[in-house]
Amino acid sequence: MSFLGRGSSPAAGGVNPERIELATAELDMITDVFNRLVTTCHTKCIGTRYSEPDLNKGESVCVDRCVSKFFEVNKKVGEKMQQMGAGAQASGNNSGSFTSL
Repeated sequence: MSFLGRGSSPAAGGVNPERIELATAELDMITDVFNRLVTTCHTKCIGTRYSEPDLNKGESVCVDRCVSKFFEVNKKVGEKMQQMGAGAQASGNNSGSFTSL
């Protein structure tokens, strides 16, 4: 089955606008994460004076560690939010309030 609703059955009738909207929202979120990652790691690891065309070893190691930490924290926050969402659903609490991480 296609994500956009094609190919699942001839009665699908074309592209599902709801799925297009979901795909667009997901792409926007992924783009935002990527842009925050680039901005954060560039600011932290790469100096404002470019003296060489390539990253030096220190910059390269810094960027590698920064990206790794960024994704690890992103993963932990996502897992915590899923746990909180599952707990809220199980208890029937749909108030949308979050406790501290």
